[in-house]
Amino acid sequence: MPGISANGTLIEYEAFGDPAAPPILLIMGLGAQMINWDAEFCRQLADRGLYVVRFDNRDVGMSQKFEEGGTPAVNQIMAAALRGEPFETPYTLDDMAADAVGLMDALGMDKAIICGASMGGMIAQVVALNYPERVLALV
Repeated sequence: MPGISANGTLIEYEAFGDPAAPPILLIMGLGAQMINWDAEFCRQLADRGLYVVRFDNRDVGMSQKFEEGGTPAVNQIMAAALRGEPFETPYTLDDMAADAVGLMDALGMDKAIICGASMGGMIAQVVALNYPERVLALV
């Protein structure tokens, strides 16, 4: 699987199908690698005429790790949020959405169907909010 620089971050990705076909970008959830988007599922989408791209989010799988800032302590962040307390993270959903769009840029994808699972769905929503001109559909 190739890696590519997107938004200044090394992102590992895998593509299925014809790059000239309508693209779909698959974004996985918290701590889950792209391989959780089953390869057979990706091939079936490609066989139905889509260019399928799945990738590892930053700090996951084969993508770049951010050791200096540390991986976000999700349980602590959620607890602070529930208490209405401020919290800091080494990066945000906005950063992760920019990674996804950076991957699209690097692959020459002007627009794509954006599909997310779990936290990947949150990232997909941020892509749609921050970059609406890049979204063919949101799943």
